Amino acid sequence: MTSKSQLPPTTKAIVVRKRETKSSNGYVNDAALEVLPIPQLEPGQLLVKINAAGFNHRDVWIRRGQYPAILAGAVYGADGAGVVIASGDANDKLLNQRVFLTPSHGWDSDPDAPESIFSVIGGVAWPSLGTFAQYVVVDRDEVIPSAPHLSDIHMAAWPVAGITAWRATMVNAAVKPGQNILITGIGGGVALTALQLAVAQGALVYVTSGSQDKIDKAIKLGASGGTSYKNSNWPKEIHKLVMKNTPAGFPAVLDAVIDSGGGEIMASVSSILKQGGRVVCYGMTANPKITFTMREVLRNQKLLGSTMGSKQDLRDATEFLSKHKIVPVVSNVFKGLESAEKGFEVLRSGEQFGKVVIEIAGDSSAKAKL
Repeated sequence: MTSKSQLPPTTKAIVVRKRETKSSNGYVNDAALEVLPIPQLEPGQLLVKINAAGFNHRDVWIRRGQYPAILAGAVYGADGAGVVIASGDANDKLLNQRVFLTPSHGWDSDPDAPESIFSVIGGVAWPSLGTFAQYVVVDRDEVIPSAPHLSDIHMAAWPVAGITAWRATMVNAAVKPGQNILITGIGGGVALTALQLAVAQGALVYVTSGSQDKIDKAIKLGASGGTSYKNSNWPKEIHKLVMKNTPAGFPAVLDAVIDSGGGEIMASVSSILKQGGRVVCYGMTANPKITFTMREVLRNQKLLGSTMGSKQDLRDATEFLSKHKIVPVVSNVFKGLESAEKGFEVLRSGEQFGKVVIEIAGDSSAKAKL
């Protein structure tokens, strides 16, 4: 273990503080920059210097009071990457190693669902841990070695989006080479990561978005085409693209849909989804209800709910990430914890294409291979 005299006694961190009045943005909680004491390391614990931390929409929901078990004084942030600078155990092999934090607790390896109470770190009562800090104390089994080809900035864009996208595409949609896959609402971290995973797996991927610019950017990332969901005929447009790219003699239908909108997604895609095809929903930004009718039953089509996955899912996903040299898409990088408010504003506006990241310390971009 590193000498106690060499360890920093305090850390700057962005914490949850209750506002006296609701802001014009609908915030009931502030994001306050404070100095906190660093707890003494116990056996089985690590001290990680956080070089970069990533935003998620839940951070905005916490500020709006729209998330369970919010705790005043808790540190924001579920995504973080850095280096182990101290350990509660002598001669720890993780010392001086680059790692990222597992963003959730309570789900270790069960293939179907969490084994115990599931919670995401950052801004909540349990687990009392967040990544918007210079230093964090974390249990040793709650870190994973960073992918060698990625900077800490890109690594910080990976955990929440990576595990959610992996669970949706590779576990629940069971994407295979050569399949036709539709990903709706392209632009956010999860949808873009799902696109990158499916393309790396050898699938033909189609996308929808309300922005043609985002569709064009998705095509540059490997999508085979896309259309605007603002067009009422968007399912027909997607079907035309599928037929155009399907070899003669093969069915021109979708094998799976990865959806974040909810609402009438089944009614929209049922006719262009193969019999036995899957619709995997990991969010309901359009409507918190999906209609499932006898039409889908007779076609043996499946609707699957999908959340973040297990730590084993995240290990599997990170191995795939490393093997295929995938670089998570980063939309904005802000320097220092003092700039956190800028990150919240980008998330609130919804204009980002990819993840929003704070570079907290160090030259964490030095290893980036774009």
